[in-house]
Amino acid sequence: MLSTSSRLLRARLSPYRQKVNLTGLYNGRLPTFAHNAYSPTQLKYPRFLASGSSIALRTTQVQVRHSSQLQSPATQPTETDSAEKNPATHYIPPKTGLIASLPSSWIPYAELVRLDKPTGTYYLFFPTLFSTLLAAPMAGAAPLHVLGTSALFFSGALIMRGAGCAINDLWDRNLDPHVERTKFRPIARGALSPKNAILFTGSQLVAGLGVLLSFPTQCLWYGIPSLPIVVAYPLAKRVTNYPQAVLGLAFSWGAIMGFPALGVDLLANHDALMAAGALYSSCIAWTVLYDMIYAHMDIKDDVKAGIKSIALRHEHNTKAVLSGLAVTQVSLLAAAGVAAGCGPVFFVGSCGSAVLSLGLMIWKVQLKNVRNCWWWFRNGCLLTGGGISLGLFAEYATQYLGLYNTTEPERVVAESTQ
Repeated sequence: MLSTSSRLLRARLSPYRQKVNLTGLYNGRLPTFAHNAYSPTQLKYPRFLASGSSIALRTTQVQVRHSSQLQSPATQPTETDSAEKNPATHYIPPKTGLIASLPSSWIPYAELVRLDKPTGTYYLFFPTLFSTLLAAPMAGAAPLHVLGTSALFFSGALIMRGAGCAINDLWDRNLDPHVERTKFRPIARGALSPKNAILFTGSQLVAGLGVLLSFPTQCLWYGIPSLPIVVAYPLAKRVTNYPQAVLGLAFSWGAIMGFPALGVDLLANHDALMAAGALYSSCIAWTVLYDMIYAHMDIKDDVKAGIKSIALRHEHNTKAVLSGLAVTQVSLLAAAGVAAGCGPVFFVGSCGSAVLSLGLMIWKVQLKNVRNCWWWFRNGCLLTGGGISLGLFAEYATQYLGLYNTTEPERVVAESTQ
């Protein structure tokens, strides 16, 4: 039979036994540390337990916390497990999308050319599409000719944008590891050696040359001068606060190419030359505008890495600069339409949509929010570029069908098909 004091002691200790049982450490037995928390006098005289219960509770909790630190390695989270769950500190291969379906050895090359981020390809393609649609009425080009030329330009934009990204990563291979957004690029993380990247870039340039040779011969002479600008852009980030202007010179070159691609000789046609020059300048302003928003995503890392950008130079008056660029872009776009002899469909469709989309973007973009900057960079491309393209296409269709000249539609259509 247990004495009265023993029964009281067991009753006093039962809550602590239950707490310890929950840890799975003592298998239901009275823990030694709880027993040792009491002196012989306290065990003999249970009335001391009332005053000493808080001490026992604290001792129990300390021991339980300490025991949790002594778990076996199998139950403790390892550094590898944490790394796999933290994409901010470790590279995680893509699990969805086009790149995820490729063989693992191809993934670094696909990432090098940003195959999973086509927005840059669209930005490079739109100036070529603008110039093709603007030149089409001047050239009297048939719809299938315009469509084929546009498709060829898109393939060239896809290849040359990839080559440009590879050249940029080669230039920045020592800077990219220090920038949050770029530290997992294939060269920066060591998945692709500079030598292999150079060889791959060379193959892209050869493929790009093949696309260029598919156009009329004069396109070759208009296209080659853009190559030094493509190579110079990454260097510009080290020497000027306005590398976006150099990027604009490179990305907007296609605004010239649509005219010779459809057989319009810029040197012999003054109106075409003026239209191409105004369109090229408009696209440069557009490039600086959207890339200024893009640069705000890296503004903190650029300071640490010593990279120059227009976002840093105009950090406190960015929206005023963006507004000025938007006015410049739309004004030059309208000037290109005047030089090309466009009608009201172009000015309402292309210029009007550009005003609305650019105004909305500048108003809504949150320059301190990286995700929001990326959203507007990606979707602003389709809003502004798509709107201008639709307006130009509608203008081409209106002229091709002779809707501006309702008295002689048959003659206009006949002349355009010759």
